[in-house]
Amino acid sequence: MPSWFKPLFFGLIVFALIYIGTQLATDLSHVPQLTIFSFAMLGAALTIALGFEFVNGFHDTANAVATVIYTNALPASVAVVWSGLFNFLGVLMASGAVAYGILALLPVELILNVSSGAGFAMVFALLLAAIIWNLGTWYLGIPASSSHTMVGSIIGVGLMNQFLHSATDGASGVDVEQVIKVGKALLFSPLIGFGFAAIVFLLVKFVFKRRLELFQPPVGNEPPPFVIRALLIFTCTGVSFAHGSNDGQKGMGLIMLILIGIVPLAYSLNKTMDSTQVQSFAALSEKTARILAPSQPTITDTQARATLTRYIQDRQVNPQVVPSVAVLSNHLGDAVASYGSMDKVPESATANLRNDMYLSSATLKRLDKDKAMPTLNAAQTATVVDYRKNLDKATQYIPTWVKVAVALALGLGTMVGWRRIVVTVGEKIGKSHMTYGQGMSAELVAMTTILAADGVGVPVSTTHVLNSAVAGTMTANKSGLQWSTVRSILSAWVLTLPAAMALSGGLYWLFLRFV
Repeated sequence: MPSWFKPLFFGLIVFALIYIGTQLATDLSHVPQLTIFSFAMLGAALTIALGFEFVNGFHDTANAVATVIYTNALPASVAVVWSGLFNFLGVLMASGAVAYGILALLPVELILNVSSGAGFAMVFALLLAAIIWNLGTWYLGIPASSSHTMVGSIIGVGLMNQFLHSATDGASGVDVEQVIKVGKALLFSPLIGFGFAAIVFLLVKFVFKRRLELFQPPVGNEPPPFVIRALLIFTCTGVSFAHGSNDGQKGMGLIMLILIGIVPLAYSLNKTMDSTQVQSFAALSEKTARILAPSQPTITDTQARATLTRYIQDRQVNPQVVPSVAVLSNHLGDAVASYGSMDKVPESATANLRNDMYLSSATLKRLDKDKAMPTLNAAQTATVVDYRKNLDKATQYIPTWVKVAVALALGLGTMVGWRRIVVTVGEKIGKSHMTYGQGMSAELVAMTTILAADGVGVPVSTTHVLNSAVAGTMTANKSGLQWSTVRSILSAWVLTLPAAMALSGGLYWLFLRFV
């Protein structure tokens, strides 16, 4: 590294920390002073959440740099810093769709009551379970998936919550359809990586059949030809950016859940919505209520909330669901119009307003999936869809400082513990050393797959996509696979979900004993 790099690097870290601290302090200055206990809980929860992203960095992102290191496209020290930088940028550019898609797996009553003892037990249990499993597999040099780990932890908490409370209060477990959707993405993305990487490698081999040096292992420290080197660096950059954009959102969603639970007045509602947007939301609410229930339903707000909560828990459509959405829509329109802007919502009303918005949005999505919406014309359907988007905009937002904090943790993690996983990917999947063509093909497919998943808002595993892509190129090249390593990776793939479920479920049960 040049002599100027370290001062610049540490200067950027200090600047980021000052920015995060300043923004958090500004947000907290607009709410009643936190008790010492609440402040300690906030600090502990944020530390653990960012710790998960730090571990995620050196566990998952290490895969992105393996190909450029083992093809001599970049020196290891430059590669990990470069990858860390683009992980940082990927997080900052993330849409938030994956973050809230992950949260949709959680039981509805825990999301609505995240500030309760059970809510805190849930957050701490799933984060600690994910960190424990990630650290264990990293120590053994096994490229396990942080995405699988987080999903397994969430399912474990949901199932334990259902087991403990379903007999007494009808608590829900997990959203099975959402689990299936996420599970399909996690299951099929490695298969896509393997198959497409093999095809891409064979195409590269056909197109560049006269460039035999592309299909030979590097000699010593000799870098690849300029064009191939540029492509390898480009695909490494793309995988790093895509990983930040997709995996970084898991930490964002959990941090938002923490902030909503501990400081609801500051983070439950999107305070950046101006008065014009708020008035538009109020008008949409009232219009949607008239569309869903032309005659005024004789249902109270309390009854409507209970009906919608029960529907989200058991997925059983009944005649009261749609009128209940209309009742809450009317209530939301009147409430928001009376406040004028989101930052004027009083502390006593903030949690209920957010929960009503969450219930309404979740119910409309569920009704759409169940094809249980009333018959509407095109204009009415557009109004309801617009209303649902506005509900999400009001509750599903991520402050910039949260993105910076997650980006910093993920980027620093990339630069610290990358070596174990890189050695596994570079030396222990195939029987022969990775060639330039293999590295380029594997990275190209991994980058495209992860970015496509990010676009549709589903989590995929960077680890499994890239590892399977490397294995695909080795198979296509008839290089052979080291089956001991493949068995270890497959074992981690199979065991991660049940292990994370057992860890998080056990920790959730344990933490509930103390709240």
